[in-house]
Amino acid sequence: MTNFILIAVCMLAGLLLRRFTKLPEDAYKGVNALIINLALPAVSFKYLPHLRWSGAMILPAMMPVVLWLCGWLYVRIYAAKARLDKPTEGGMKLVTCLSNTSFVGFPLVSAYFGDNALGIAVICDQVSFILLATAGIAVAMNASDKHTLSVTTVLKKVTLFPPFIACAAALILPLFMDISPLDPLFDKLAATVAPLALFSIGLQMKFDGWKSQIRHVSASLVYKLILAPLIIYGIVWLSGMKGIIPQISIFEAAMPSFLTAGIIASEYHLNPRLSSLIVGISIVFAFFTTAVWYLLIVGLA
Repeated sequence: MTNFILIAVCMLAGLLLRRFTKLPEDAYKGVNALIINLALPAVSFKYLPHLRWSGAMILPAMMPVVLWLCGWLYVRIYAAKARLDKPTEGGMKLVTCLSNTSFVGFPLVSAYFGDNALGIAVICDQVSFILLATAGIAVAMNASDKHTLSVTTVLKKVTLFPPFIACAAALILPLFMDISPLDPLFDKLAATVAPLALFSIGLQMKFDGWKSQIRHVSASLVYKLILAPLIIYGIVWLSGMKGIIPQISIFEAAMPSFLTAGIIASEYHLNPRLSSLIVGISIVFAFFTTAVWYLLIVGLA
């Protein structure tokens, strides 16, 4: 219950501060910088060195890739039927195909499954980021009239992203040295992810003009919150997998749209109003739909 109260309090605090105080429009960027450069790297160091690797770990690693490919096709078909322009289609691909596996995913995984399950969630999140920084940037550049696709840009975004560097270091360094004395530090820093991420989400959520975009928003949410986890659930059911790994994989697949994907859609002028609406509304709905998905997947223990 404490975790759910934390979620409500931190998001509400962000919403109220943005609404009733004179915070700068981009105040959330400072919070995000702390999360990206300290808190998320600490999560990798806290959990990855202690994971017991098995063949089943391929599921959380492949989950974001499967959802990206299926989502890309889903949006392509929808865009053709709805006759969307190229920037709108590109923005919808970004926010429909990628899940918010860290800012929303980590707090909800902790709330429903406990902190020990975060190690599996980290794998989902790292692959989601790599997809955003590669395929996502490629889609954004291709859909934008003001940018050209650059391999150098894509590589820089991947290799210089602090959580990615920390993920690699957390997997490699324990092979050569004992980093366990630093575990208390990682514990303290990792504990800040949930409150800071939820506060940042509250600062960024906007719902202006949703009525005029309801058709496109609904199409995106159907895939993001229903079809995406259903696809992974189907894979798990067909393969007969049981236990916490498939549970977390399905649960992370049920997360709302990736906040950073919405920011990239805005930066590349890919219908930023629609992209931000999908992100914000999906986050609100996800707090209810993930509860339903949790009830559906607990039988996979």
